[in-house]
Amino acid sequence: MKILTPLEFEKSIYQIEDKIEELKNLSEETGIDLDNQIKTLVEQAQDYKEQLYSNLSPSQKLQIARHSKRPTFLDYVSMITTDWVEMHGDRAGTDDRAIMGGIAIIENQPVMLIGTQKGKTTKENLEYNFGMPQPEGYRKALRLFNHANRFNLPIITLIDTPGAYPGIKAEQTGQGIAIAVNLCEMAKLETPLITVILGEGCSGGALGLAVANRVYMLEHALYTVISPEGCASILWRSADMACIAAESLKITSDDLLRLGIIDGVIKEPLGGAHYDWEMTANNLKQQILESIKELSKMSGNEIKTDKYDKFRKMGVFVER
Repeated sequence: MKILTPLEFEKSIYQIEDKIEELKNLSEETGIDLDNQIKTLVEQAQDYKEQLYSNLSPSQKLQIARHSKRPTFLDYVSMITTDWVEMHGDRAGTDDRAIMGGIAIIENQPVMLIGTQKGKTTKENLEYNFGMPQPEGYRKALRLFNHANRFNLPIITLIDTPGAYPGIKAEQTGQGIAIAVNLCEMAKLETPLITVILGEGCSGGALGLAVANRVYMLEHALYTVISPEGCASILWRSADMACIAAESLKITSDDLLRLGIIDGVIKEPLGGAHYDWEMTANNLKQQILESIKELSKMSGNEIKTDKYDKFRKMGVFVER
């Protein structure tokens, strides 16, 4: 596994792999047998990686979740579907590109696939507003929810967003009410709804697509009421305290599974999804298909009751 763009905590791995490359080049140029030294370094690097990535702090996982090479919604669409027809617009004159959706086929199973889209370049990020939806994006999603419900299509939402867009225009055009309506209407849907957090899942911007029967997270994704930087700015008046905020917020997949907020964790390759897109996409697809198979056995009323019971259990505690 060659480090693509090393994060701060990955630089020691990068140095070992750099040394391995140097020895390989030296062996080729001089004909000296350095196989044993190379093998030893490769084993050391692998052991170090396994130890490092199995003990990541929340702030380190946050860096992986935000990695610029991490697959986006459209990348997964191309990898897990055999057909995809995008559906545009909120039927009120706008088409928010930060939320995309349409009918897709996954292993012969028709679904309504909806997700937040980030860009990889400056141009793409401007087009997709850095993955921050406007109110019209949530209204478009609601239209697609209702369309899927009418035709009994399972709904899959794939989320990677730093949050709903907080601009003045978004507030003026009803950001809060758009998200609130989605929360209410998703609870009423009688078709299976499955959510997967791909990277960032922040605040109401994520929840506006995530009142689901099953909620999963990729291993290094995060799901939180506010970004660690935002939390630190409010509580300590300094974004420099983001690492402490990340610890306190319980944003990781392991924490949220333990707390009963999510239903499962989807395994990523060593180092993160950006190191093996196909493996990550295959794991994602298998989890989606398993959940559809499970939920398809339920009636419409059972689907609604299942969601209600799931969300009512959140936050329950016992005093000792």
